[in-house]
Amino acid sequence: MVTGTKDFEGRIFDLFDELGVSSDSFELIRILISAFSLIVGVTIGVLVIVWLERKISAGIQQRIGPEYAGPLGIIQSMADGIKLLLKEDIVPARGDTWLFNIGPAVVVIPVFMSYLIIPFGQDVILADLNIGVFLWIAISSIVPLGLLMAGYGSNNKYSFLGGLRAAAQSISYEIPLALCILSVSLLSNSLSTIDIVQAQSQYGFLGWNLWRQPIGFIAFFISSLAECERLPFDLPEAEEELVAGYQTEYSGIKFGLFYVGSYLNLLVSSLFVTVLYLGGWDLSIPFLPQIERICLPWDSSGGSLDTFSVILEIVITLAKSYFFLFVSIMTRWTLPRVRIDNLLDLGWKFLLPIALGNLLLTAAFQLFL
Repeated sequence: MVTGTKDFEGRIFDLFDELGVSSDSFELIRILISAFSLIVGVTIGVLVIVWLERKISAGIQQRIGPEYAGPLGIIQSMADGIKLLLKEDIVPARGDTWLFNIGPAVVVIPVFMSYLIIPFGQDVILADLNIGVFLWIAISSIVPLGLLMAGYGSNNKYSFLGGLRAAAQSISYEIPLALCILSVSLLSNSLSTIDIVQAQSQYGFLGWNLWRQPIGFIAFFISSLAECERLPFDLPEAEEELVAGYQTEYSGIKFGLFYVGSYLNLLVSSLFVTVLYLGGWDLSIPFLPQIERICLPWDSSGGSLDTFSVILEIVITLAKSYFFLFVSIMTRWTLPRVRIDNLLDLGWKFLLPIALGNLLLTAAFQLFL
């Protein structure tokens, strides 16, 4: 990750220069290490989400949940991943092998790429692009193609119907999602995720887009649940039949990749909710700088305070994101599953007009100001 400790980066660069490593090689090594750190951190975050969902779901249903695989069952997710890695990989005899194999990769890789533009802190971001939030929309629109590939390549009519349902659901809810993001971008006068958070931090807690865009927040929340195929919108996996939709013919690690992609999408959606509507890394506490100086009085102008601030920003961002995840898990065990016609009606006849009206009101407000 890119951090605010510029002095530390300068010392590392001087060390590589003394070892005879060119600046281009140093930049390549830094990018590779940052990307690897991001992948490892996101993977650990997904494992934590799977464990949290099992424990929270068990608590809601008055069950115990996983508790034998490690303390409180914390390595149960890792055990499940190892089990899927060791299971046999079966390919349908008359299916399209190329589409069948590439489908899971097309689903997972774009979601991983979405994490490039998420700011975990003021300077903790891998790529601060001017079109950051629209890049997420463009990348996420690739996922339905992977679902169609998986369903069609399985040579199974139930899998193909599941893939069609998943693609129709994703397309239906991507449009309101994009309109909500555009409304936030109009308020912030920027598409950069860093600029969006900084625009909210100017006015403290009351400057969060949650209060300035309450209709957009509700539409974004519903659309993100549908985009992640979470209850009550998990129709691609099961409706009235006992068929797992587009992933019926998959086994082993390819079957696990679909669930990894679902949880990755849920995590990235919660992070974008934090960035777009909840102020990102900004905690909006007026006396926070004074608290930092009291906690670190021995180095109020050096690197220790910068490191503490970076860690605090990351913790604040993750705390807000996991609160949204908790709400999503609670929603799973609160609302019943809807029918496919109700799902499409909700997207096209309700959320789309609301998101479009919210965008027009926001644009009119900005022009009036």
